[in-house]
Amino acid sequence: MNFQQLRSLREATRRGYNLTEVAAMMHTSQPGVSRQIRELEDELGVEIFIRAGKRLTGLTPPGETLLPIVERLLLEADNLRRVGQDYADSAQGRLSIAATHSQARYALPHAVRDFRALFPDVTLHLHQGSPRQVADMLLSGEADIGVATEALSSHEALVTLSCYRWTHSIVLPHGHPLLALQAPVSLEQLAQYPIITYEQGYTGRSHIDQAFARAGLVPEIVLTAMDADVIKTYVELGMGVGIVASIAFDPDRDRHLQALDARHLFALNVTRLGLRKGVWLRGYAYRFIEAFAPTLTMEVVERALRQDGPEPWGDHI
Repeated sequence: MNFQQLRSLREATRRGYNLTEVAAMMHTSQPGVSRQIRELEDELGVEIFIRAGKRLTGLTPPGETLLPIVERLLLEADNLRRVGQDYADSAQGRLSIAATHSQARYALPHAVRDFRALFPDVTLHLHQGSPRQVADMLLSGEADIGVATEALSSHEALVTLSCYRWTHSIVLPHGHPLLALQAPVSLEQLAQYPIITYEQGYTGRSHIDQAFARAGLVPEIVLTAMDADVIKTYVELGMGVGIVASIAFDPDRDRHLQALDARHLFALNVTRLGLRKGVWLRGYAYRFIEAFAPTLTMEVVERALRQDGPEPWGDHI
């Protein structure tokens, strides 16, 4: 039994049993991948995959049992390499961060800048995607650290830490009637106008939908987007009223718009940092986490990875 065989098994399941894709990812040939899988099955004495002719179509019951064990073995092998690298050269390497568009655009830049000043020889890779994609990148090992508001806490294989709480704002073009109200805007008043906001599953959208539903209102949502800058662009064009994360509005940059605080309308949101359970983090990874969320010290993160401490809370942004 060798790690190449175990990787062939893992990648076959991750890539929908497409051995051509597995071979390309592992820089080998498709017959080579098939041979690795067959040799592993012969050594273990069980059929791991269901087959239709020469094609793999799924996992057998023994395969379902073996897969989590293989995942743990490969994770620990990667941890061994990380430990060696950490002691060999703690100031060089790579760090992969997966984040949603809003986090990458508004929440992470200062942490990235400060980290680069401290660790100029560490290569940072910043991946953007939906909350589900952020979780998938963590689970696959493509990302070391994930940052998102939605989805991360629903995966048992991930440890999630609360970074900060935030609210939504209503963004409007100058002269909009809602700006002339003497009292805070209500959901009923907001629902009288077309609304532009985030796509389902992004940046606290669930709290927006829940608030309208509780009030028995069905807002006219005319446009959705993943990114607040896109939302604000169409608000400037007069297509509707925008609802965005408060951190996405900057009075100096967004001179053609005005913002109203919407914290009384929609529930607080929590941005979370995600890590894969059992992962070994290099020293500089802890420093990045603390640069992003100062309350998440190395001690706090390690305690969470051991699952023996309460979830910490970060400051408001």
